[in-house]
Amino acid sequence: MLSAPCCDDRRMCVCPGPRRIGIPVRSSSLPLFSDAMPAPTQLFFPLIRHCELSRIYGTACYCHHRHLCCSPPYIPQSRLRYTPHPAYATFYRPKESWWQYTQGRRYASTPQKFYLTPPQVNSILKANEYSFKVPEFDGKNVSSVLGFDSNQLPANAPIEDRRSAATCLQTRGMLLGVFDGHAGCACSQAVSERLFYYIAVSLLPHETLLEIENAVESGRALLPILQWHKHPNDYFSKEASKLYFNSLRTYWQELIDLNTGESNEIDVKEALVNAFKRLDNDISLEAQVGDPNSFLNYLVLRVAFSGATACVAHVDGVDLHVANTGDSRAMLGVQEEDGSWSAVTLSNDHNAQNEREVERLKLEHPKNEAKSVVKQDRLLGLLMPFRAFGDVKFKWSIDLQKRVIESGPDQLNDNEYTKFIPPNYYTPPYLTAEPEVTYHRLRPQDKFLVLATDGLWETMHRQDVVRIVGEYLTGMHHQQPIAVGGYKVTLGQMHGLLTERRAKMSSVFEDQNAATHLIRHAVGNNEFGAVDHERLSKMLSLPEELARMYRDDITIIVVQFNSHVVGAYQNQE
Repeated sequence: MLSAPCCDDRRMCVCPGPRRIGIPVRSSSLPLFSDAMPAPTQLFFPLIRHCELSRIYGTACYCHHRHLCCSPPYIPQSRLRYTPHPAYATFYRPKESWWQYTQGRRYASTPQKFYLTPPQVNSILKANEYSFKVPEFDGKNVSSVLGFDSNQLPANAPIEDRRSAATCLQTRGMLLGVFDGHAGCACSQAVSERLFYYIAVSLLPHETLLEIENAVESGRALLPILQWHKHPNDYFSKEASKLYFNSLRTYWQELIDLNTGESNEIDVKEALVNAFKRLDNDISLEAQVGDPNSFLNYLVLRVAFSGATACVAHVDGVDLHVANTGDSRAMLGVQEEDGSWSAVTLSNDHNAQNEREVERLKLEHPKNEAKSVVKQDRLLGLLMPFRAFGDVKFKWSIDLQKRVIESGPDQLNDNEYTKFIPPNYYTPPYLTAEPEVTYHRLRPQDKFLVLATDGLWETMHRQDVVRIVGEYLTGMHHQQPIAVGGYKVTLGQMHGLLTERRAKMSSVFEDQNAATHLIRHAVGNNEFGAVDHERLSKMLSLPEELARMYRDDITIIVVQFNSHVVGAYQNQE
């Protein structure tokens, strides 16, 4: 689902552009470096003229991207969700590299710096932040969740990540999730506004489902299922609401038929798995059936042909379940007895770095496909995550794909990506949306949970993430000794670090949101683990055409637990 501005821009639908999909595109949106540059690039030209390009490449990027400093800056394959097939590689190389451009055009001029001011940096970082505090009843908070902070920092234009948070009104649980889209934001948008309803319905007892269905039959008001906690800019599609409701109703009708009401025991793990799989099935079915409304018909096709990963947490008392599909992560922050912080991973990445996931894929397909099903660390040599919603290019048969495309709207039929068949495509489906569910029983020392898309984990180690959030929440980071990580520092550098710490102490906290604080470190950390304003300014001022080279969209939710309530649950037992 797309917000209003997205509907008229093919780059935000299934026509992907070079950042994610490695196929030829007829659209003029391909930002080849030798072509006419869009307006945002004008901000970058003064840096080239005044010899600042090498400084940005040399200081703004992290060490695993430093090859960009001395080579033509085409997008590295490791940063693409989809990797170009060799036959299409030339479509993603600039006709004339910026290296040649800068070497052939030298200008003598007084060097100038074009940095964002601290207020400008804060304005960018805080634009999408959101906080929610769980209300207290009679002066007591009966929830194991104190509240949560969330934030997003785009790299793609528009951002392809989404986030959601809601309280289940008919049960006691709270749902929180991050969704990482690829090939556009259509699928991640749809999943972000639909998945929680499927989960909530899956958790409802038989009697409540009957009551809801009877209310629909008689035209009475429905029981509210979810209380959403949304950022003011979060978008929900009004046009597709009826379609989505009808699919959801069909699901709960089937649950009523399957459950005779003999048992009210709800298996949360099974409910999460069923909800994920059913939503993905509905996304696929809606695209195959189509819709008489041309807008909705195109919409459901965009959702199905794009893709999204999802990492969702369900918190109910001391019971924490994490359902993960793809390569976003859930990390638990634990405070040890000595006050230090340790990270407990509650999800597994579904990609080539997970040997069990590679083995699963190979076992699901004939032995003669063992070398092609995972190639160059990607599914069929193209897709980085091995589990995802949508992405019907990796699920439907070739005949079904052709039939849907030929009968679809012209916008879909003209798109090269939809016509593209992955290589070695013999025994689909190759992709699943089935989540891997992890259970953890909360303890008083479990202080918070971090849900984040891979844009964060690509830039920061899990232990650093937990330490930074933990120190922020407890206010202890000002009291820790400065660590320089084995680097030789001059007295001037040490003086600068101490001055920076004192400035932070005088202003208490620069950020009032834990997710914002984490993004600030993810983008602006220097080799000493401190936020470097110059580095942060450079990274945030990169134009759209370059931002995606250095990082992905970043979406974070930090959930803070109530240790007193968690401890009370343990004492009751």
